[in-house]
Amino acid sequence: MVPMFKKVWAAVRTLYKPLIVLALSFTLVFSNAHDAWAARSGGRIGGGSFRAPSRTYRAPVGGGSNYRGGGYGGGFGFSPFMPFYGVGFGGGGLFSMLIMMAIASYLFQTFRNSFGDGALADSENPTISIAQVRVGLMAQARSLQVDMDRIAFNADTDSSTGRAKVLQEVSLALLRHPEYWVYGSAATELPKLSGAETVFNRLAMSERSKFTEETLANMNGKVSSPKLAGATTTSIVPQTPAELVAMNGDAEYVVVTLLVATQSQLKFPKINSEADMKQTLNQIGSLPAADVMAIEVVWTPQADGDSLSSDDIMAHYPDLKLV
Repeated sequence: MVPMFKKVWAAVRTLYKPLIVLALSFTLVFSNAHDAWAARSGGRIGGGSFRAPSRTYRAPVGGGSNYRGGGYGGGFGFSPFMPFYGVGFGGGGLFSMLIMMAIASYLFQTFRNSFGDGALADSENPTISIAQVRVGLMAQARSLQVDMDRIAFNADTDSSTGRAKVLQEVSLALLRHPEYWVYGSAATELPKLSGAETVFNRLAMSERSKFTEETLANMNGKVSSPKLAGATTTSIVPQTPAELVAMNGDAEYVVVTLLVATQSQLKFPKINSEADMKQTLNQIGSLPAADVMAIEVVWTPQADGDSLSSDDIMAHYPDLKLV
């Protein structure tokens, strides 16, 4: 009886062993996936618009319908074509008038085809630079997160001057922590104005989708925070190193992304070193206010106790390079 039982048990083990291994594999996979899909908090500062630049029309020098020439019959004035047609404007010759209108129309069309259409197209639908710069820092740069919170609470992104100031302050905050830089990337797209907003929104949505909750946001000068409703800037900013450690003791990295649409032509170096990163941040932080159309600055983690691991970096920011 015992040998028979052993044979049956061996058969059962042989049959169900693959199922047990498969079940364990699924358990491990989904437990790791849970860690990778865990809620990630993020902060956001944004604002701007994609209105076409205004154009001011100026009449050509010496032009205008009120022009009145002198002499020669008091009509339209001297005609250089009189020797050819033998008819002046003094008597209001209809044939000469039609000839002049035809020549004027021809000259206008020639000028428009050669210069006008291209110039009008470029002024009404210019090329826009949409730049995206990312910096990954070690979490020991915890004061950077405090700086980002302060900037978010005080930013006025409803004006081009305010948006340029945000870029400057964020760039300066990052430049003050080069010893903590680990990763970086920079890229630029050059759409026409008519398609720039679509490109900008696509990049912004991609960045915002990398965390599941926006715990602090300032859009067009309006601050919102579901966790800190009614709090003041001083009440949410930790003041001591011990408080900073308590906030994000388990964090490994902080990632800050700057996205800007500008009329300035931007060309960044390939990010392969600390010097490349400094040059890029200096360039994006010194953009003239008049050229800054829209910005989106996001960073993660933002909430107390949240963390960003090396696995998160590899999963969500594969284009980052070591600096």
